[in-house]
Amino acid sequence: MTIGNAAPADPAPKRAGFVGLGLMGAPMAANLLKAGWQVTGWNRSATAVRDLEALGGNGASDVADLRDDPVIIFMLPDLPFIEDAAAGLLEAWRAVPPAPGTLVVVMSSVSPVAVRAFGLTVAGASGGNASVLDAPVSDGTDGAQRGTLAIMAGGSPEDFSRALPALEAMGTSVRRLGDLGAGSLAKACNQLIVGTTTAALAEAAELAERSGLDVSALFEVLAGGLAASRVLELVGPRLVAKDYTPTGSAKFMHKDLSFVLESAATARTATPMASAGVDLYAELVAQGLGDQDLAVVRQAIANLGAASGDPGQ
Repeated sequence: MTIGNAAPADPAPKRAGFVGLGLMGAPMAANLLKAGWQVTGWNRSATAVRDLEALGGNGASDVADLRDDPVIIFMLPDLPFIEDAAAGLLEAWRAVPPAPGTLVVVMSSVSPVAVRAFGLTVAGASGGNASVLDAPVSDGTDGAQRGTLAIMAGGSPEDFSRALPALEAMGTSVRRLGDLGAGSLAKACNQLIVGTTTAALAEAAELAERSGLDVSALFEVLAGGLAASRVLELVGPRLVAKDYTPTGSAKFMHKDLSFVLESAATARTATPMASAGVDLYAELVAQGLGDQDLAVVRQAIANLGAASGDPGQ
């Protein structure tokens, strides 16, 4: 709305840097482009950068090249990867601080404790001109491609408001849950539910199949009752087919459930399900299955049965 004869303020530039163009990051960056954002991307693999350029984006040869972008999004496997990738960027900001209000948006699943420390590092390196918003996502590669991700954000209300147009280009359920670290804690809770539910479904599938039941029929019946869930809907068919083609690596569930235990220790609350999940997914990784889809937890459980001398194998 214009007041008196004043002209309306120019909108903030829809310009973003995007670091990490993998299974999740590439479609997320593509959805920013579709929403009219100017996106400059960096990725360890040059092929992913070229794919972004083919969609109308720009490529960066170094993360520090993104230093003047008002929003810089990171979608890498974990915070240590982000800290390593951002090292040159922070050095550039120490030399020449960025514009006030610059946002670093961490959309990976990271430690709620560590991301708060990262926020202090970014603020210090930028002379207080840049701040961190943690905004991890849920709904997998399908949601990333369709732009329907659930996005759980943590940061100041002002930072969230500035990031909201970008977040809404990538997700349909976007919510600020508190200060920095709150988004990552919410994602840890999400992963507690997803990881243990997937494991329970995998265990049920193995039990049913070894007992002579049709697993597909079982899951169809379960979907009509109280056991119905989004996890059953999306992961169930892969568990039935024993299709472990990665839509995301199962090894990351071990990392995410470890964040649940870390947060529980701080909050002094018991997490028996998360503790069992950490042990199971550690076993999955030890079996060499970590790069396959989360549904491969069924194979990990089957292998445990074989190792115990189960005659069903």
